Amino acid sequence: MSLKEGFPPVVGKDARVLILGSMPGEESLRRKEYYANPRNSFWRIMAALLGFDPELKYMDKIEILKENKIALWDVMRACARNGSLDTNIENSTIIENDFDGFYSRFQGVKNVFFNGAKAEHEYHKRVFPSLSSITCSVKYQRLPSTSPAMARLSHNDKLIEWSVIKNIF
Repeated sequence: MSLKEGFPPVVGKDARVLILGSMPGEESLRRKEYYANPRNSFWRIMAALLGFDPELKYMDKIEILKENKIALWDVMRACARNGSLDTNIENSTIIENDFDGFYSRFQGVKNVFFNGAKAEHEYHKRVFPSLSSITCSVKYQRLPSTSPAMARLSHNDKLIEWSVIKNIF
């Protein structure tokens, strides 16, 4: 199975918040867009929190995130995975992104929110131990996955938990 490559970060120069997923799903990879699966509630949640129409074009939604000092990225730069589920990621194939470089470049990022348990787990296992001291003031919090695979919580339940992002500003 060949490695699937993720995306570069979506980030503005004055970002203060970083939302980390694990690895883009198949629909996202196909469309080259973060959270492209229409059943994923990410964009509906962001639209509710930031007051925009979730049906806007992708680049318009990205610009709104940047205007609100929110960056998007994934813990994994690449991995082998059959389908879109995090449970199908072959752990031995994971290549993580360069977070030391990211935090050096975007020193205003002080809050990291994980979009689900896999992103949090892999970050703390693969990234956190090797980070430089520049990141010592970063605060971390896991939020429920916006993936349709996380069916235990309703959209409204997820929205309530994700509203913590609004308290940053």
